[in-house]
This record gives sequence, C-alpha cells and structure tokens, in this order.
Amino acid sequence: MVHINIVCVGKIKEQYLKDAINEYSKRLSRYCNLSFTELPDKKIPDKANSGLEAQVINVESDDIISHLSSDCYNICLDLKGKELSSPEFANKLNNIQQINSTINFVIGGSLGFNDKVRNKCKESICFSKMTFPHQLIRVFLLEQIYRAFKINNNETYHK
Repeated sequence: MVHINIVCVGKIKEQYLKDAINEYSKRLSRYCNLSFTELPDKKIPDKANSGLEAQVINVESDDIISHLSSDCYNICLDLKGKELSSPEFANKLNNIQQINSTINFVIGGSLGFNDKVRNKCKESICFSKMTFPHQLIRVFLLEQIYRAFKINNNETYHK
C-alpha cells in the first residue's frame, strides 16, 4: 500500500476544515497510508517589507526541505506547476506508485516557498491559477487524491 505524506506549513485552526480533512483521511484509509507533517509557520507582521517576507519564505522552505527525502517522490503544489485534470492526476498517481511507495505532497505557507523546494521536488502541480488559503488547499488535495483512487479502481464517485 502506498504511503502518502502531506508536508505542510501551518496548523489548521478552523473546525470545518479539520472536519473535511478528517473525513477524507477516513475515506483514504482503505487506499493508502496517509500522514501529515505539519511544520510551524513563521509569524509575519501585517505590513512586512519584501526583505522580511523573503526571510520568512527561506526559513519555512529550509524547514520543508529538512522533511523531504530523496527516497520519496516529492511533488509540490505551486502556482508555477502544471495544471492537470482529475483523470490525468489519477494516472500520474498510479504511475508514481509503480516506481515509489512513498509520495510527499508539499504545501507551503501563506507566502509560498522558494526555488530550493521546487528543485527538491520531482514535479510541481497547480490546482488553479486562483489564490486559495493554504489550509483550504489541503482539503482540495485530499479530495483529489481520493478521487484519483476511485478512478484508478474503477469505482463510482460523483462528478
């Protein structure tokens, strides 16, 4: 059984997001071993200058990198990544499972991450060109992973 780890910056505070994450985690338990590596986010003042923002990005990115292994298939969720349809994503997960039993998905903090993280990952995926809260992207990712397993197992799931 494949192991999927979500490496993410920040804690989920909103109960409705926790509920959704718990629901998809439960659903996914029959298809994969799922884990989360939650890393602390750095506090950013409301009117931070670009230098301070770059410093926060670098600190959070170094923390992310310290939790990525070259033995795993690392994928970052990034606005600069490739957009995929759900069937394409399902096919990608299926192909990755054939060559690696552990997949890390990386979700950066509110400011994102730097090129060192991108370079540590085998590829980048973009869910949308729109900007979403990084906590909400966890729910989107889990739903798409669940949908991918349903597609790959020829099981019905709402469209």
